[in-house]
Amino acid sequence: MCDDTHGQAQGIGRRALFVTGAAAALTLGSVSFAAADGQHQETRTVRGTLPPGSPDFVYVPVEVPSGVQEIKVSYTYDKPSVPAGTQGNALDIGLFDDRGTELGGRGFRGWSGGARTEFFVRADDATPGYVPGPVREGTWYVALGPYTVAPQGLTYELTITLTYGAAGRTPHPVYPPSRAKGRGRDWYRGDCHLHSWYSDGRRTPAEIAALARAAGLDFINSSDHNTHSSHPHWADQAGDDLLIMLGEEITTRNGHVVALGTEPGTFVDWRYRTRDNRWARFARDVRRAGGLVVPAHPHATCVGCGWKFGFAEADAVEVWNGPYTPDDEATLAEWDNTLVAAVRQGRAWLPAMGNSDAHRDPDVVGSPQTVVLADDLTREAIQEGIRSGRSYVAESKNVVLGFTVTGGRGRQAGIGERLEVAADTPVTVRLEVAGAPRCSVRFVTDQGVLYTSDPLPVSGAGTVEWRTTPTYAAYVRAEVRHETAAGPVPGALAAFTNPVFLGTV
Repeated sequence: MCDDTHGQAQGIGRRALFVTGAAAALTLGSVSFAAADGQHQETRTVRGTLPPGSPDFVYVPVEVPSGVQEIKVSYTYDKPSVPAGTQGNALDIGLFDDRGTELGGRGFRGWSGGARTEFFVRADDATPGYVPGPVREGTWYVALGPYTVAPQGLTYELTITLTYGAAGRTPHPVYPPSRAKGRGRDWYRGDCHLHSWYSDGRRTPAEIAALARAAGLDFINSSDHNTHSSHPHWADQAGDDLLIMLGEEITTRNGHVVALGTEPGTFVDWRYRTRDNRWARFARDVRRAGGLVVPAHPHATCVGCGWKFGFAEADAVEVWNGPYTPDDEATLAEWDNTLVAAVRQGRAWLPAMGNSDAHRDPDVVGSPQTVVLADDLTREAIQEGIRSGRSYVAESKNVVLGFTVTGGRGRQAGIGERLEVAADTPVTVRLEVAGAPRCSVRFVTDQGVLYTSDPLPVSGAGTVEWRTTPTYAAYVRAEVRHETAAGPVPGALAAFTNPVFLGTV
């Protein structure tokens, strides 16, 4: 690994390497700039090569003198050909200020991952993904994240430009309200996993909000990768008809997790793996900030996307992510296994969600969407509905479900609830469906699928009933599936519910 730093017209020499206190990070020798001394701009270029097996994060310290108005960074790296089945080069980038790179510290100033080749930070403005604020004198850090490294190594070039002059005024952040005009206790539709141009998305907050309204959503959650920089940019898009919650997709090397509905301005660090034993600390930070912890696409196949931290800290889990695919089917099966374990061990169960993870066209905002029974359209009420499992997931606003279980002198329970009846009490499971033409209904229990209906009519509406007892079924949940031509393989989901539990605890 090497680091060669020079100015625009002169060499400054080779820099030493220093390992930080974190096992998965490395700090290079610093890049120095002279004081302004009448100059308007000053540029330094840094070149280096990272070998395979490099640390997750490599920090390039930058000595920033006083009087700097703007820091700008651009970078390039090589992308050599690699053998089939071998990962090529991918290098992420971000910035920490003079407060340092301590895990969970206050020095974070932005992250663009691999979405941008350059960025700037000033007091009054910053590139999307970065946080405006004072450019103070001291040691700043360009953070490099070698996501994957080719067998030949990864050769990079950084160009760091300081512009001198008077600083602008940092804008006071304004955030969306934590409530919208609801309908009282009702079913509210939302999409809690969305990406804007403040990370690797291609849509503005205004475009996302317009698509959310068109999809019939009542609430959304901002979840850009590893940055909270979008939070002040959603206020103008909220309204009586749309609640906008703020969060982050915490994108680690061992899986992604949505921080859902945190306090405005909350940043959650992502620079750790399971082996570092740091996850529980940051999950607690999410909850202290008023958010929910929701592991995202646990069986996604992209590098670093599969969830490896377990579900002990989760408030819910994203079972369905974007268009329904085999990894969603695997997650659904794994989630169902957690329900069986919860029944067997008499412990709390983990509710399921579905979100679009939409980034750009043709990704469809609100497909799927989580439909939540909440007391009102407020952040706290929506979160409580998700946390308690009073929800179902639908592929669009067209799909409407009503799911109840009755028995024992007219007692009734709905989604996420328990029907308290004796073990041998006959109960009736009833699902009312609209907006699912030619779909079949399946009732799933701790034994598996115990009932499958004939296809619904082309109108998409119908009612399906099934009878059982708590002895035979510890819980029942409903799935609405599209037709399939692959024999016994189930069709893609059109909707599914969280369970109703049967019998006494």
